Amino acid sequence: MAADPSFQRPGLVRDGVYGHLRRAVLDGEIAPGERIGEVELGEKLGVSRTPIREALMRLTQDGLLVAEANRGVRVRTISAAEARDTYVVREELDGLAASLAALHHTPADAQALEHALRALNAAPAADYREQTRLDLSYHRAVTHASHNAVLGDLARDLEQRVALIKHQTRTYNAHPQTDAQHAAILRAVLDRDAAGARQAAREHVRTFAALVLHDLGEPK
Repeated sequence: MAADPSFQRPGLVRDGVYGHLRRAVLDGEIAPGERIGEVELGEKLGVSRTPIREALMRLTQDGLLVAEANRGVRVRTISAAEARDTYVVREELDGLAASLAALHHTPADAQALEHALRALNAAPAADYREQTRLDLSYHRAVTHASHNAVLGDLARDLEQRVALIKHQTRTYNAHPQTDAQHAAILRAVLDRDAAGARQAAREHVRTFAALVLHDLGEPK
């Protein structure tokens, strides 16, 4: 089997395998619930099983994979309860990020935000993985514009769960309110309307939390 051309062998193979697999999970290339075989993966990447095992162990510790006795390793799925808790936290963090971005964004931040939203709006409607990648990138740009390093660290940790939820439910970006709500967040940030930016961001999270929880079958 020919080695995967998208995998670039680094100085430390285990770090390269880890980074490659992490991106594949967060980009939805390996879907929630999908099993990962050590032998097949080693053949695909052209590496031995040792760096594969080390990478899978790290990703399990990160909370992206789960190991099951006699059944191997698979990408973790998210329960309705965990999704609910994730979006409760995300509502607070995204609201804070947007309000701080309204107060502290620079001209370079404004340009980056406008570029991120244009790219998201231009994503093909049928390409869910690309839409999801660009959606996360847009929200990451809002957090970056807040210029709060601690908030950035917290948001990066939360983004992992959000990515898994998005790839598991595949409903988030299809909703007609998405474009309008993203635009409302950007408009308030650029207007330096901190209260309006916080409200727009929180409303956006609440809207899609409800859709996700419905998809995951959360009981009323």
